[in-house]
Amino acid sequence: MTVKITNAAAVSALAVLRSITKESTDVQQQISTAKRVATAADDATYWSIASVMRGDSTNLGTIGDALGLGAAKVDSTYTAMNSAIDLLGDLRAKLVAAREPGADKDKINAEITEYKNQLQTMVEGTSFAGENWLLNGEPAAPPQWKIIGSFVRAPTGEYQAQTIDFPSSQTILIDRNNANGGLFTKDVNGNADGTPVRNYYLLNANSASPATGTEISISKSTTDSQLTDMLTATDAMLKQLTNSAAGIGIMKARIDDQIDYTADLSDAVDKSVGALVDTDMDEASTRQKAIETQKQMAVEAISILNTSASKILILLE
Repeated sequence: MTVKITNAAAVSALAVLRSITKESTDVQQQISTAKRVATAADDATYWSIASVMRGDSTNLGTIGDALGLGAAKVDSTYTAMNSAIDLLGDLRAKLVAAREPGADKDKINAEITEYKNQLQTMVEGTSFAGENWLLNGEPAAPPQWKIIGSFVRAPTGEYQAQTIDFPSSQTILIDRNNANGGLFTKDVNGNADGTPVRNYYLLNANSASPATGTEISISKSTTDSQLTDMLTATDAMLKQLTNSAAGIGIMKARIDDQIDYTADLSDAVDKSVGALVDTDMDEASTRQKAIETQKQMAVEAISILNTSASKILILLE
């Protein structure tokens, strides 16, 4: 005689044990990977959002690096312009001294020439990452100096860089192509009344298109009227140089603010990604302990059921 016994309780207990084992495996994986949503199969919506946000975080890191490079360019330009203001102020003082009766204009001119050489050397040496905002040697200078400052998403989803711009005409001090493109090489009217125009320039950089005025330089034959014109032209250069340095200073402050903002935004994005997909370790640990308890209880229940079944089989022998 063949006897077949179907123990519904045992079947249910085994089903519960399988479910508990699967849940235990999932929790252990979440703890080991630190990811609650590691693949699209775990939660397609959160996984997709998190993937996009991770891309944003990477781009923010790249922008932070670009801002750091841009800040270095602006810092070097700002430092050089401040030094140029000091040197030009010293040169102006020598022009004032030349107006004193009995002044040795030739010796004063030697000092003026030295200041001019220092200005030219400083301008030519202010280069960072292959870019010099004070010097132009190209047929045409770029209309704007550009630094990557942020990015936006286009309607189609691709990234579009946003830049922080500054007019190149406000920083170029020497232009080797067209002298009138550089503050120190261009013609500046020395007549305080405006007309007739009496143009002067500070540096001769052998530009392809040279200035047409008179270079600021003195000798024994230089008259007080000429010195007055040179001082007027120098004052105009000094005023423009000061305004340009102020503009660069504002740009420097803006870049510093953007660096801080980008770092804060990157941290916020990383936290948001973590909230979407990272494992809450405290919760997962508590769940794992609870699951282990459930698993022990399920195993114990199956053991009891098996013992009961064994007793029944003894009776049927």
